[in-house]
Amino acid sequence: MANVATQGSELRLRWRYLKDRLARHAVAIGGLGVIAAILLIFFYLFYIVIPLFLSAEIEAQQPLARPGTAESTLYDAIEEQGEIALRIATDGQIIFYDLSSGKVREQRQIKLPPDARLTAIAPVDEDKGLMAIGTDQGDVLVVRHSYKTSYPDDIRLITPQLTFPLGEEWIHVTDDGIDALAVRQNEDRVLIAVITSSGGLLIYPLNKTSSLFDDEITLEAGEIQDLNVPLSTFSLIMTPGMQWLYAASRDGRVAFYDIRRLENIVLNDVVKLTGPGKQLTALTLLSGGISLISGDSSGNIEQWFPVRDESNRYQLSKVRDFEKMGDAPISVIEAEKGRRGFLVADTDNHIGIYYATSGRHLLTHDLGAAVIKTLAIAPRANWLIAESEYGNILPFRIHNEHPEISWNALWGKVWYESYAEEDYVWQSSSASNDFEPKFSLVPLSFGTLKAAFYAMLFAMPLAIMGAIYTAYFMAPRMRGLVKPTVEVMEALPTVILGFLAGLWLAPIVESHLPGLFSILLLLPVVLITFAFLWSLAPAALRDSVPEGWQAALLMPVILLFGWLCISLSGPLELWLFDGSMPLWMDTELGISYDQRNALVVGLAMGFAVIPTIFSIAEDAIFSVPKHLSNGSLALGATPWQTLVRVVLPTASPGIFSSVMIGMGRAVGETMIVLMATGNTPVMDGSPFQGMRTLSANIAVEMPEAEVDSTHFRILFLAGLVLFMFTFIFNTLAELVRQRLREKYSSL
Repeated sequence: MANVATQGSELRLRWRYLKDRLARHAVAIGGLGVIAAILLIFFYLFYIVIPLFLSAEIEAQQPLARPGTAESTLYDAIEEQGEIALRIATDGQIIFYDLSSGKVREQRQIKLPPDARLTAIAPVDEDKGLMAIGTDQGDVLVVRHSYKTSYPDDIRLITPQLTFPLGEEWIHVTDDGIDALAVRQNEDRVLIAVITSSGGLLIYPLNKTSSLFDDEITLEAGEIQDLNVPLSTFSLIMTPGMQWLYAASRDGRVAFYDIRRLENIVLNDVVKLTGPGKQLTALTLLSGGISLISGDSSGNIEQWFPVRDESNRYQLSKVRDFEKMGDAPISVIEAEKGRRGFLVADTDNHIGIYYATSGRHLLTHDLGAAVIKTLAIAPRANWLIAESEYGNILPFRIHNEHPEISWNALWGKVWYESYAEEDYVWQSSSASNDFEPKFSLVPLSFGTLKAAFYAMLFAMPLAIMGAIYTAYFMAPRMRGLVKPTVEVMEALPTVILGFLAGLWLAPIVESHLPGLFSILLLLPVVLITFAFLWSLAPAALRDSVPEGWQAALLMPVILLFGWLCISLSGPLELWLFDGSMPLWMDTELGISYDQRNALVVGLAMGFAVIPTIFSIAEDAIFSVPKHLSNGSLALGATPWQTLVRVVLPTASPGIFSSVMIGMGRAVGETMIVLMATGNTPVMDGSPFQGMRTLSANIAVEMPEAEVDSTHFRILFLAGLVLFMFTFIFNTLAELVRQRLREKYSSL
């Protein structure tokens, strides 16, 4: 029998050891799995984000002989798919040719006035393929090139088309030749500006009327205005909205005209774009119609646009310089069609790719011996053609998906178009096609930290103090009621909390602001006063309340005082703030009040964070060995001395961990800040202003983002930044916790 019992005992021990080993391996595998999952998340985010920071690439294609007429080229263009290119020669020949082979698809001859030649060309509406051409006899014609796509036999066929939206009759502007031309139009008017061969600047308005029965447009000539231009100009640029006209001279000066009122055209200023002894060699208007890009004889490239001064007048101001390709003069600048990017060629046979907003010099390509005369870029910015002085067409394939992004664009101040100064701005989309995306992550990161700060400001004192009282002073039976109740709060869905905060709490806070501040400021005083009065109560009354249940007496006091403050909020607001505390703060203190603000977020998100901090901190304090506190009390220390000198230091690693875990929860919270902040990406530390956080921004904009677009990848970058925030917080928390454990482990 003894042997049987011994064998049974050994089997149980072996089975126990086996279960221990299996549990140990299972825990190890689970831990490694968690680490692996976190690493996979990190590397996936990194994989999506890394293309944002890659430089541009360019692939040279087979050079082509110049198609069509041997006359010099006035203008080049590429259609959207990169299959067909357009060439306009000075003799009026318009040639559409295949970009891969150079084969002519279609060739048209514009009917020129007798003995006329084309001397100038200007965009009218590049999105629609509208352009204006001018002759050496003072005539102007508006032409549109477009491309019809069809699929015969399921094969894509692109057919070029040439139309004349304003008719095929030439518009005679001047008896002199046209050296430079600028033309724009809207629904009611066509505005033509020309520099004549004799150096004059003329503005010729044409009023448009449409027939009721067909699409025929009739033009009615207005009064030609001869402006006194103080320069010998070589370039003329008009903005798409017909607000500004720029006339540039070779010596670097630009005359800046306000043409919004044709009856009173104003010369705003004459601005010098180049340094002493340098000539202006190239000037173009960026997409969007606001910024000018200039190049000079020493290779400098700069961006300029109008900025309001202190007297509310627009002044042409230099915004940024770009990295030079070299010291050779800039010969050609060509702007991209839909972004703020541009191409640059110099006389040393280099082509450069730049992006204005990010200030990036993305690429420089050496063409060898080919001197560039014209440049053209496809609407999708994926094809480029350069025509050399020898007449060769040099096609290039471009890979430049995300030029908008740079370290400075993400984390530095950027001077955006139409802004008075540099600023941190997040604005990813707009209703306008000319919109310039603004991708600064600073307002979102600031909003994330701001929301977490106000949430922790509300939650941390309540949670930690509540945990201390519950674990150390509260009666066991009452603790058994309070602790589960607080922990159940954590099960509330944050979407419900956000819903209540945005639609119920925010209006209440706005309409009872004096009462809320009365509660925050006076409630501690009321509680201390009540505690003092309770200490003066008769001993029989005090002894009637069991030890550790005294906190229950505060509940009616808190409820009664809160109700009193809210009830008196209206009279207080009428007496102290003329009926509206938000309006009074705005007029008297200059502090604006937004209904969905950081104060509301602090209350709602603090309510969500309190259970996390409370539960972990309470467990840490309650788990302090009783022999430590009992020994302290036995040596004559008071309960408060024991709490401060023994219990709290021993429990400090757990308390600190609870705070950092609560902070991580606050940083990553989405639904509450999404519904209760107003989602305005502003950098204002005021508790009465809203914000937008990284997590809320991802939730709001990810459904709208085009896959693999810059916006899409920026949202993943925001997720990576949020990941790094929580990783850093948790790592620091673990380091501090380990130091605290080592320091107080001897207790």
